[in-house]
Amino acid sequence: MVSPLASPSQHTVDNWIDELQSQDFRNSKDDPNYYALNPQSLVTSSQPIGFSVGTGARLLSRIFSACLSTEHELILVTCFWADSISQRDFASLLLKLSGKGQSRGRKIQVRLCFSSRSIWQKIRHTSSVFGEVYSPESWNSIGLPAPEDIPGLEMIVKSVFIWPFSVMHPKFILMDRQISYMPSCNVSWEDWFEGCIEMRGEVCGKLFEFWKEFWARGCPPLPQFSPEADNQEISSIAGPPAQCLRRALLDTTAFSFPSPIPTILLPSPHHRNPNFRFHTTKIPQAPPTPLNTFILQIVAAARQDIYIQTPNLTSRPVINALHEALERGINVTIITSRVLMIFEQLGTAGTITEFEVWKFKRRYKKLLAKTRNISISDLELQPSTRGKLKIGWYHPKQDSQRYPGYEEEPNKSHFKLTIVDEEIVVLGSGNMDRASWYTSQELGVAFFSRDMAGQIRSYVEEGLEGRVTDSTNDTRY
Repeated sequence: MVSPLASPSQHTVDNWIDELQSQDFRNSKDDPNYYALNPQSLVTSSQPIGFSVGTGARLLSRIFSACLSTEHELILVTCFWADSISQRDFASLLLKLSGKGQSRGRKIQVRLCFSSRSIWQKIRHTSSVFGEVYSPESWNSIGLPAPEDIPGLEMIVKSVFIWPFSVMHPKFILMDRQISYMPSCNVSWEDWFEGCIEMRGEVCGKLFEFWKEFWARGCPPLPQFSPEADNQEISSIAGPPAQCLRRALLDTTAFSFPSPIPTILLPSPHHRNPNFRFHTTKIPQAPPTPLNTFILQIVAAARQDIYIQTPNLTSRPVINALHEALERGINVTIITSRVLMIFEQLGTAGTITEFEVWKFKRRYKKLLAKTRNISISDLELQPSTRGKLKIGWYHPKQDSQRYPGYEEEPNKSHFKLTIVDEEIVVLGSGNMDRASWYTSQELGVAFFSRDMAGQIRSYVEEGLEGRVTDSTNDTRY
């Protein structure tokens, strides 16, 4: 039984559905577009199990360990696939799952899907949405076991990248269609601050549907199975208490919700046309994808505060929406990074986060000055107070602040999180940058729960302690 939404949230969801229905013709041209005529089909429920923060390597190591519980089918979707500890951990998982499959007398199905591996791969890659399937003979060259080393698996490895800028950016792991993980990290060497949500429930079926509609085509269909018949226990990464994991920079909170919570899967298809506009101040409309539309809806409907953590901030529709929220008296907090993917930002946005933050702060100061100068009669026409803006730059902790025996320190923040009114949480792959809003394929998930929002924000802020500088006065908090 899904808990009913509070009235303001239900109104926001209804407006989101109405807006998507008004754009059904445009969205029907997207790929995938299975939800275009029926956006209500994306509304579902979930049973969140746990939430973790840490470096990507630590998060994926824990996830892959839990994936040893796989009985039938394991799907891994990531944007970047690179030589790293995480890649080797996945290869080790495959060897163990192969042995498990042999002992069960059946092959375990594995599907590995990624978009980017190297610059050369992008140059030579087909721009077909059917992508490229890697032959078993090539698996060793991309860090995977040779086919003869994993006889207990039936594996397909596929990549999709579409010129010029359309990377497939989602990251999720789906195990036996029963449990799913959505980390913010790629299979990569980067030691960045990341997060991961772990969940069960109906949302897993929605994730599988998204995967099937885009990644599965052109490949043999997966065999049907009945996971309930196995009655197996699936491992969770939300087990050990947080204090035991500090040394490894991994903080985990386990959720305990008595019933499933309202949830929405939020796809955002890729678009080949970056829609650049030179020599004009007019901002082109961002594609009205479910994710883009939902973010704009919840920001517009915010009643108290908005919290955003994003690697980069170059999406003008987002920046404008946040400025309008400040005008309405809504408090806005943004945590982002300096000097992160500079060339990528310039190539896909023509600007960088530091410049956009500077402009945003200057625009906010003008708003405050205008508010102070309004006459008494104007007070009836506009709010006398504006929302408070707080922008924080992520940075590594100083050595003196780290825990004794600390093994690693994330040097950038790559985590993506939006919390509105301490009630609506959005996690997933989407950044608040131009690439995510105009060209990349993204995938988000929205949860409606005050308890969940409070717990996640508390754990994130604890993880950020000593790692953020207030951009307004260069103080650390």
